[in-house]
Amino acid sequence: MSLNFNFSEEQRMLEDSVVKWAYAWLEPQMEHMYEKDEMPPDLFKQTGDLGINGIVFEEKYGGAALGYVETLLAYESIARVSNALSMTVGASQTLCFDNFRRNATEEQKMAVLPKSCTGEWIGCLGITEPNAGSDAMSMATRAEKKGDKYVINGSKIFITNGPVADFMVFYAKTAPEKGPHGISAFFFEPKKAKGFTCEKIKKWGMRTSPTGLITFEDLEIPEAQLIGGLNKGVAVLTSGLCTERITLSGCTLGSQRRCLEDSIKYAKERVQFGKPIASFQLIQGKLADMYCWYKACRWMAYSAAAYCDSLDHKAGGKGTDLDRMAAASLLFCGEMGTKIGLEAIQIHGGYGYCQEYGVTRHFLDQKLWEIGAGTSEVRRMIIARELMRDDFKSGL
Repeated sequence: MSLNFNFSEEQRMLEDSVVKWAYAWLEPQMEHMYEKDEMPPDLFKQTGDLGINGIVFEEKYGGAALGYVETLLAYESIARVSNALSMTVGASQTLCFDNFRRNATEEQKMAVLPKSCTGEWIGCLGITEPNAGSDAMSMATRAEKKGDKYVINGSKIFITNGPVADFMVFYAKTAPEKGPHGISAFFFEPKKAKGFTCEKIKKWGMRTSPTGLITFEDLEIPEAQLIGGLNKGVAVLTSGLCTERITLSGCTLGSQRRCLEDSIKYAKERVQFGKPIASFQLIQGKLADMYCWYKACRWMAYSAAAYCDSLDHKAGGKGTDLDRMAAASLLFCGEMGTKIGLEAIQIHGGYGYCQEYGVTRHFLDQKLWEIGAGTSEVRRMIIARELMRDDFKSGL
């Protein structure tokens, strides 16, 4: 049996171009931007020029018509400099615009997606609420039909890009008595809306990635801005969760790689007791563990992305192998990312606790991936559920 995990020439060119841009354009800004907790204002125009805003979008919308392997590779490459900004790009392009692409009408897509590809529009996705996190189906936001419009009342929290978004996809209950079968998906332009406010949330990690608490107060949305049909929101929501978890694994992967690279460099340069600390077996053991964790994570993430690309219908959901693989990818990458970040801080010692060293930012950002996009506990529930289903085969 021959297993080839090599990237194609086109994929290597994509990786090289994104990495060069990240180190040349992003890196010089990061310490200052992280301290201020501000996103570089031209970020999405820069990624648009790179051609990575619509990697999986069809060419007629301005996309590159590539796959989720390439999307994952782009996010990992950005995260070698900034885990937080990789997440911001992913939240806009995968969580918001790609899920919109999967479920919107052709007319809706032609009006929206080209602006996402150029970077003119930044997107955000509204699922989580103050009292509805892992249990998303218990959301309280309501959409009441009045004439040819829906009036929205409620709130969403921890919304990546909320404070800067030009376009938002969100979910609300249109028939509360139907439970999960009474949820619908909507879209609108926040900067033009009345009845919409967003308060920026202060975080100790993932700084530079703007996060908001969103409030809807009698926000009016035309009926034409439904996505996927009335009370079809759960299908819209679940269709994007797998590609979200797979591609956002790239955020932690890029940080893992940077922590390992910086730790190797520091260990070779830092002299204690008359010799580099890299010569001590305890430090060597940490570096060896970090390398093994990163390589294992990378296999899990890219194998899940490649499997997704091989499917005609790329949505996961309950009862699919993709759901299991996506949950496993982010579960393992997220938890190993935190461990790698911790070891990087330990290797750097006191310097690892200082803001001017990049490993500090990477460590602070890594913890989010045990919480966001479904907690580690929820991911374990998904994996176990799929392993125990009646029609599950032994194709692990």
